[in-house]
Amino acid sequence: MGLLGIFKRPEKKPKRGPREDLPPEVKRVVSLLRSVVDPETELNIVDEGLLYGVTVKGSLVQAFFLLARSTPECHFCQALAVNVQRRILRDTIEVLKKEGFKRVELYNEIGLLLEEWGGEDGSAGA
Repeated sequence: MGLLGIFKRPEKKPKRGPREDLPPEVKRVVSLLRSVVDPETELNIVDEGLLYGVTVKGSLVQAFFLLARSTPECHFCQALAVNVQRRILRDTIEVLKKEGFKRVELYNEIGLLLEEWGGEDGSAGA
């Protein structure tokens, strides 16, 4: 390898999309969440990169989102961002409710609970 050999492209290209070694129940949830669309971009939340983690424990789904913040100087932009985020969270819960999950917890990138649905005991309530 010569001096400029360090700038060569790697032989293997990284794979895009969800990992192939995911448990079947996680793959199922990721597939379901492809139907949730960001109203701003009209892309699904999986391909857009907003969903970055999923945990499934029986009838409980915990989903982790990377939701961008708008600039603090623009109050109108903040209001728009909040409304878009609420829509994404609401649609995520609706998709998972329809599929029969009893409890859904949605978190942001630092682990703060953004939204939840269902009873603490796993009952489909609240």
